[in-house]
Amino acid sequence: MNTFGHLFKITTCGESHGGAVAVIIDGCPPGLAITPEEIQLECDRRRPGQSALTTPRQERDQVHILSGIFEGHTLGTPILLLAYNEDSRSGDYEAIKNVYRPSHADFTYQQKYGRRDFRGSGRASARETLARVAAGAIAKKYLKQHFNIEILSYVEQVATLRTTIDPQSVSVEAIESNPLRCPDPLMAPSMMELIESAQQAGDSVGGVIQGVLRHVPVGLGAPVFDKLSADLGKAMLGINAVKGFEIGSGFAGTTLLGSQHNDPFILRNKKICCTTNHAGGILGGISTGEDILFRVAFKPVSTISKEQQTLNVAQENVSISVQGRHDPCVLPRAVPIVDAMAALVLMDHYLLHKAQNQ
Repeated sequence: MNTFGHLFKITTCGESHGGAVAVIIDGCPPGLAITPEEIQLECDRRRPGQSALTTPRQERDQVHILSGIFEGHTLGTPILLLAYNEDSRSGDYEAIKNVYRPSHADFTYQQKYGRRDFRGSGRASARETLARVAAGAIAKKYLKQHFNIEILSYVEQVATLRTTIDPQSVSVEAIESNPLRCPDPLMAPSMMELIESAQQAGDSVGGVIQGVLRHVPVGLGAPVFDKLSADLGKAMLGINAVKGFEIGSGFAGTTLLGSQHNDPFILRNKKICCTTNHAGGILGGISTGEDILFRVAFKPVSTISKEQQTLNVAQENVSISVQGRHDPCVLPRAVPIVDAMAALVLMDHYLLHKAQNQ
């Protein structure tokens, strides 16, 4: 399936080395003021070639609005956004078209479909996430305009290096203050040095992105199959290279007693609040009004130039050293993708909540 969402739905199409990447957004309410520049701003944050920490592939990622927006406002009809691929070098992949890259989707795609697009990984490429970010920009604008919801994420950890900065105090300005998108000015240089070191060795590194959703109203989500936390988990685990998701205290919460983990309710300025937020802003699958806090774990990029042993399609033992342009660490460009997927989930749940309760 290439469609995500229930009432606010997106369908993406396109491959890494195909003609273009596109998304159809269905279910966006009419009357939202949105400009091409606002959509482009989010896509530029995901764009390749931003710094030495990312792939040198040069794509403008210029988004074209082909339907659903007229005179600067959404019409309520399907919105089609498209960006052409301009700097693909398919020849870089000829040498490995019959080889299974270790820990890559080459093998599973071949087994499932009987064929695969070996040029830049086809649909398995993170190039597809450009479509998600473009759609997320519209959801993000709607949520900000109507509820003042703030959606942000940042690089919290690279390999074993981790910042202890308080996620509830982080600002967008601090996140965007360096190419890594880590708001810790003391830890970020060491993290970037580690990424550059891995890149020089022909290797890659992974890490963790912290997500923060502020001013989310109480009541989004459902108590059984459509928990807000479950849909956030699905959204994040659907991002390339993601291997883990946790919300609130996550796995660390298993080490606490119930008396330590519970978040007591208090009345503050005539509003029910919690003194702590181990739940991460969601109880019983429904938002509490507290900040929603979650973490997303990204594995090291599987396509590396360091020599490895693997098999080819003839099931022969071969060695592989992949040349070309690849991210040594996906984290800097994954931040806007995490933002976008969070926005898509919140937008969908807002419309579901409105349809049931108003």
